[in-house]
Amino acid sequence: MFAILGIWGCLPEWNSAVYECSKQFDDMSNAASTWVGLIVGVLIGVVISWWIYNRQKKTTIDQDKVLKHIEELEKKHENILQNILSLDEKIDSILEKRK
Repeated sequence: MFAILGIWGCLPEWNSAVYECSKQFDDMSNAASTWVGLIVGVLIGVVISWWIYNRQKKTTIDQDKVLKHIEELEKKHENILQNILSLDEKIDSILEKRK
């Protein structure tokens, strides 16, 4: 890994024994700050992506429950409608017999 980091320049903050810098740095080098920024950016991206995925998964589960409930209500509605139509036919036949 240090060989890969060596491409970016001197990183005295992480391993000054491996990379001997020509100057002593009092603050972070550009390479080190680039890596820290990349790592922090990736971590923030992972957290946000996980949060969005988790919320979408919960929303999908809730939507599936609602759709299943709607389907059950439609079946009950269809059954009730058939019963009402059957009663209507019976009433019509009774009325026809009385005439």
